Order: sequence, then structure tokens, then C-alpha cells
Amino acid sequence: MLTKFLNITRGTVFTSFFRFNKSQCGDTNVLELEITRHRKKPAGGGRYLKNSEHVYLFNAWDNVDWDEEQESVAREKVEQNSQIVFSEERLKSLEDDADKHWDAFYDIHQNRFFKDRHWLFTEFPELAPDNTSAPVRVYPEGENKPTTNIAQKEESNTKRRIFEIGCGVGNTIFPILQYSRDPNLFIYGCDFSSKAIEIMQQSELYDTSRCNVFVLDATVDNWDVPFKENSIDIIVLIFVLSAIDPAKMITVANNIYKYLKPGGLLVFRDYGRYDLAQLRFKKGRCISDNFYARGDNTRVYFFTQEEITNLFKTAGFTEEQNLIDRRLQVNRGKMLKMYRVWIQGKYRKRL
Repeated sequence: MLTKFLNITRGTVFTSFFRFNKSQCGDTNVLELEITRHRKKPAGGGRYLKNSEHVYLFNAWDNVDWDEEQESVAREKVEQNSQIVFSEERLKSLEDDADKHWDAFYDIHQNRFFKDRHWLFTEFPELAPDNTSAPVRVYPEGENKPTTNIAQKEESNTKRRIFEIGCGVGNTIFPILQYSRDPNLFIYGCDFSSKAIEIMQQSELYDTSRCNVFVLDATVDNWDVPFKENSIDIIVLIFVLSAIDPAKMITVANNIYKYLKPGGLLVFRDYGRYDLAQLRFKKGRCISDNFYARGDNTRVYFFTQEEITNLFKTAGFTEEQNLIDRRLQVNRGKMLKMYRVWIQGKYRKRL
């Protein structure tokens, strides 16, 4: 019955299906799901798969629970693709030439690979204060609400500084500048790749009166940056830490703590353990446990919530959020189900 209806126009499909369910299938309300169809980005949840028969109605579902069997299968796949690891010589090359691999990546893809992260403001409302036009998440009762930005308590003419580590070609910085009307906002950005910085600086959106980006290896002990310690309101670390050697992650965390203002905020999002990307790795791409080299020799680590908690608490942070975001993405043409796993967190520097 469902397949038949899916061949009809969009409005008719769901009107008819809703009537069918209401009269014959209890209180299942597919119409409630239909109103989520044109959302820009799931605000951390909102479309839940309560009936497995509905899985191919949409291309994504939020907060999908895994059963023991599914987790066991994922664990087995990781064990298989971790059996063969790189030689010591190859590992040294991956580390020593990491910047070259990212330069090659951006030389090929320019600014076309990553999409602008307009969804940032739904997951991190702190990046979109009251004087912006950005879409802000509406929080259901009992769900984590946005943390207070210490900068909003200060005088209105005080500079508000954001620093993004791993800014790439501006997919985070440009949306923030686009939405913000705050004349006191200034954004810094750094990246390991000089090619990425070059591309960003050549963009017509790059405005030196509002932002400054530069090349930086964030894994070194002493950062060469154009601002002082204890001066940044918010540091953004999104899908960046996973590209770093796990042994050097604590150095990054310690430096983040050093440059944030007392009360400043770190916002974090990255790959979680058993994400689809991890399960797809073939044998021979493993560097160490849960750490892999892609085909272009860029690297990626897959975290657990506990690892993130321990890392940032060791650096001195107070944890305000640490959640696991499990998404089920669906290819309805090929009838494929793809499970994504991301870790998201917020960490505050002590006053």
C-alpha cells in the first residue's frame, strides 16, 4: 500500500497515507512527519523513526537507537579493517607530510568539497547572538538549552572574538559573518593547509575588517597567533581534532584553554565510533586503533564520548554538553540505510 502511494504526488501521498493510518492503524501520524520534510537541518532531533515501515519516507532520521546486534556487527567490521596497519616508515611520512596532503586536497577541490555550515546556529546558538538573522534552534522541554555566552554580559561596545581552528576555506566563518550584524564581532581562523588559507583569502566574502585567517599547526606547543592569551570568547573545533595524531590532541586542548577568556566556550563536533565512514574503510588503511588514513592520505580518528570528556577535562575544562548524535540517512533510490555517528560537546573555561 505504501509503495503504491509513493508514486503519487507529494501532497496526495501523505494526505492519503494519513487517512489510512488514522482509520486502520491506530494513532500513527505520518502527517506530523511530513511537516519536517523541508527543514534545513535537523535541530539535534525532531524526526524519529517509530515505525520501521516508514524508513523510506524520508532521507534522514534523528537519534536512531542501535540494538546489540547492530553494534556487534559494527565492532566486527572495525576489527577486520584494523588487522593490517601501516609500517613505521609509512606512519612517519603521514605525520611529516600531513600539511602537504591537505594542500593537495584543497588544490584539487578548491572551495567546492564542503558545504557552508548554516546548520551551526541550530546546534550552537552561542554563535548566533540576539542581533543576528541566523536561524536558532527551538528547544523542546527538558532538552539542553544554549549556554550563556560570557561576552553577552559585557558592555555592548566590547569586542567579541571567535577563533576557528581548522577553518579550511571558510565554510564556518563566512556563514557567521553573513548572519551577524554585530559591529564588534571579529573572527580569527587558522588552518594547517596554506592552500586552504590562500583560497579563503581570495574569496570575495573575505573582509579583513571582520576576520583574519592564517596558517597554523595547532599541534605545536607554542602557537604563533595574532591575539593574546585569555582573549577569545568562543573557539570552534568542528571535524578537525579527528585529523590529528591522538598523541597530540592534549596539546591542542591545552592551547585552546590557554587562549580562551575565563568563562570562554569551546564548541566541538566530530566523528563518533562506528560511524559509517569508519565501517567503510578497507584493510590496510589503519594507522592505530580507530585512526585511519583515507585514500588521499588525510587522516581521521573516530571518538567515544568518554574520550572527549577525558581529553577536555584533563585540560581543565568544565563540561556543559557531551552528546552522541546518531542519524540514519537513507538512499531511497537504492534502498540503502546508512548510519552516521557524531559526537558534539561544549566546554567552558573556568572563571
